[in-house]
Amino acid sequence: MLPNKIKTHMNTKTQDLYRRAKELIPGGTQLLSKRPEMFAPERWPAYYRQANGCEVVDLDGRRYLDMSFMGIGACLLGYSDPDVTDAVVRCVQSGSMCTLNAPEEVELAELLLQIHPWAENVRYTRTGGEAMAAAVRVARAHTGRDLVAFCGYHGWHDWYLAANCKSEENKDQLQGHLLPGLEPCGVPTQLAGTALPFSYNKIEELAEIVSRHGNNLAAIVMEPTRHSHPAPGFLEEVRQLADKSGAVWIIDEITTGWRLHFGGVHLQYGLEPDIAVFAKSISNGHPMAAIIGRAKVMQAAQESFISSTYWTERVGPVAALATLRKMQTIDLPAQKVGNQLREGLAEIAQKYQVPLTLSGHPALTSIGFDHPETLALQTLLTHRMLDRGILAGGSFYASLAHTEQHVQQYLAAADDIFGELAQAINEGDAMKRIDGHVRHSGFARLA
Repeated sequence: MLPNKIKTHMNTKTQDLYRRAKELIPGGTQLLSKRPEMFAPERWPAYYRQANGCEVVDLDGRRYLDMSFMGIGACLLGYSDPDVTDAVVRCVQSGSMCTLNAPEEVELAELLLQIHPWAENVRYTRTGGEAMAAAVRVARAHTGRDLVAFCGYHGWHDWYLAANCKSEENKDQLQGHLLPGLEPCGVPTQLAGTALPFSYNKIEELAEIVSRHGNNLAAIVMEPTRHSHPAPGFLEEVRQLADKSGAVWIIDEITTGWRLHFGGVHLQYGLEPDIAVFAKSISNGHPMAAIIGRAKVMQAAQESFISSTYWTERVGPVAALATLRKMQTIDLPAQKVGNQLREGLAEIAQKYQVPLTLSGHPALTSIGFDHPETLALQTLLTHRMLDRGILAGGSFYASLAHTEQHVQQYLAAADDIFGELAQAINEGDAMKRIDGHVRHSGFARLA
């Protein structure tokens, strides 16, 4: 059982190591979404010693229930899932890297194509961002074109950040897709105008891009959904515009894949893209990503140079096989658990008259407040949850490890905390209650 209350302090092994990290590592962490400043500056535990199920132990031995991102969406089955871990341990013991190739990558390709009958070829990388970069490279090689229309967030690579390279036409084009004001430092300025954004559910914006640039449009890149279902006919019209222009339609299932529907939410919508990309939860916390697609498009990978040593290691495909096979045999409760949490939070918010906002699909719930000091209120919520042994922020990613008991533990804490949130709103002193250290704003993705 997790402790009822935990007091976090500044001078701990966990906080001391993060202060040291910021001296040695630019930004302190490798992933923006894992920076403690994104949750609760100087309070959020930056490092873990152990993670099992949905429980985490930090370097000081404090135990937490993770009701936040679950490995930034990577651990859909829960941390250290025993079936996946057993497969990975056997793989490591028998050799996870070799001059020869891992046979599991062929086995995984067959399984992925069985799940996705529309696709015929598979390539692998080990992270989502590089998989998207490879998918765009394939599309450009196939079409012989340069421009990419995109909607939403798709990683850190040049093809994407080029949207913010300064030109007369584009000024902060990632506004609403990533972080407003993101500077594309290090991205060649010559790429300005090669990445063209459009908004989700606004087909007229994509139609305008196709009208102006269709003859040089290599790809249309988007998530099938993020926070809301598509408007009737929207995705079908995207397909039509891709066919009309000859662009490759690339579906990004890195976050939505598997958690909303086995095989990806594009199957639930009845879509047949030209390429689909998977990462994160495809291998439950072990580095793995897959690019699947139509053979006539994917074979263009042979005409370009897309190759990397660690794309051939064995752990990734072994973990993915174990993960997908387990998913085939269980009914993932992510949506159900997400709904339980949302319904309970909504009741508590109404009880205390707190202007809570809940958005996104239940399995990917975003939690905020319709208030000018929303970041301060989110930070205060995180502080008080930490005191009660719960990792909680502006999002909840449900996993197989989360049970109704975990949800009830979270809601019991929320019932206590929301009373203080109501006081902070009424007295206008949320900032004082958190000593002025407000969390940084996060990603702005799709509507």
